[in-house]
Amino acid sequence: MNFTLNVLGTASALPTTERYPSAQVLDVRGRLFMIDCGEGAQIQMRRAGISFLKVEHICLSHIHGDHIFGIFGLLSTMGMLGRSSVLNIYAPLDFEPVLHFFLEHFGEGVRFEINFVPLTMKSPETVYENKSAELLAFPLNHRVPTFGFIIREKRPQYNVRKEAVSEYGLTLAEIGALKQGKDVCRPQSGTDEPLVIKLSDAAYMPYEPRSYAYCSDTAPFPELADWVRGVDLLYHEATFPFHMSEMAEKTFHSTTLQAAQTALEAGVGRLLIGHYSSRFPSLDFFLDEIRSVFPNSELTHDGDVFEIPLSGK
Repeated sequence: MNFTLNVLGTASALPTTERYPSAQVLDVRGRLFMIDCGEGAQIQMRRAGISFLKVEHICLSHIHGDHIFGIFGLLSTMGMLGRSSVLNIYAPLDFEPVLHFFLEHFGEGVRFEINFVPLTMKSPETVYENKSAELLAFPLNHRVPTFGFIIREKRPQYNVRKEAVSEYGLTLAEIGALKQGKDVCRPQSGTDEPLVIKLSDAAYMPYEPRSYAYCSDTAPFPELADWVRGVDLLYHEATFPFHMSEMAEKTFHSTTLQAAQTALEAGVGRLLIGHYSSRFPSLDFFLDEIRSVFPNSELTHDGDVFEIPLSGK
């Protein structure tokens, strides 16, 4: 049951020879969620061995070019490859006429259904869910309507210990209650006090649900830490180092220290940064700055893969 992040692009507005614009693919148990689709995303997908046709969901944070210019070629390629399954696109409302223009003028080969889900929410909302996972979107603080995303597994049912079934003589109804996370209460003859079979004595959580949050592009704002609280892996843009705080404020971006502070306040498991300004060919000091605030931090590079392993309770 994999939960794997493939980083395809880490540049900001200007690509470099080593950094493509923003694009990622998160593989959740074989279901592929693409997050942003900057120019060159198809090439990076080829290099990473990611199937174009297996992408079921595309999440676009905002309609700045470095986050969306790759989607038009990708849609054309999907059409040429004979895609027949529905593709879900989650994007700000302003992207809808852009998508319609593309399909009208260049979409002759795009014969599959596109389910467009406009993002207009003011706080986190679930925009998709299946039996095992859900996708949430929430607003960010940028110059145009911009949204972040959380993809997380749903909490699984408890597993009932085999020895508890025989020890307590559990009925099917009692086993069902334990699977739902409830204690079992039985009446006892000769007393008004019920026999309580505690959940912790009879069942266990098979694994802890995993979660990933994506925040790009954004200036800091008070609610963000609460919205991404406790995720296993947080990607937060850090376009600028600390000494360029004025530029970050002017352009509604974040610095290294601001990204790290959000991770610290949110109590996340691990921080990744990206969306680097092309001014900086070397990023070593970016890493030093974020780790000074939040030690469990990493730089992302094009082609990086990050796995969130299963962990039992």
